[in-house]
Amino acid sequence: MNGRRQVLRGVFLFLVAACAAPQLRPRAWEDLSGETGLASWYGVPYHGRRTSSGEVYDMYQVSAAHREIPLGSWVEVTNLTNGRSLTVRINDRGPFVEGRIIDLSYAAASLLGVTGPGVVPVKVRLSQPPPGDSGPSRYSVQVASFIAESSAQALKAELEPKVSGVRIVKAVVGRELYYRVRVGNFPSRAEAQGTAERLAGMGYRVLVTESDDRL
Repeated sequence: MNGRRQVLRGVFLFLVAACAAPQLRPRAWEDLSGETGLASWYGVPYHGRRTSSGEVYDMYQVSAAHREIPLGSWVEVTNLTNGRSLTVRINDRGPFVEGRIIDLSYAAASLLGVTGPGVVPVKVRLSQPPPGDSGPSRYSVQVASFIAESSAQALKAELEPKVSGVRIVKAVVGRELYYRVRVGNFPSRAEAQGTAERLAGMGYRVLVTESDDRL
């Protein structure tokens, strides 16, 4: 009887732990119906600067920035307030504002009617991946992003006894300098996902992202 009680107690504790552990969200942009969220646009002072793809950003060309969609992909963006739709190429990373899923170039935003309101609800659907490429080659697990370097250093020190490959990556978003705490540099998303699940099980909120670390 005692053995049976111990088994039942173990099952109960397992279920409680499973429910309490943070669940990793699937990548919304892979859904065939597309992902919905807010779109914004960017121009000066980014015009003429290098994008994450290495190209020079031209605000008068049709392009966009997305956090995860492979660079070089084409996506269909639909403005849900006026029904306008446009196909744009992803050549940069961003936006890094909660709730926003895509940053449009000035030209793309003008065609979609986004420049006036500045931020509008949109649907983004992947229409064509990069030619001959199914996605980026390296991945990392981002645990957090801070404005204060001291906070990033504290989290790095906390993580180092638990996992290997912890580092801090600097990133300029708008006029702010952020310190991103990332783990690993994996050749496949599956390997990064394994580390992400391990960290999620420890209670961290994580994001699998491309290893395109740069200022």
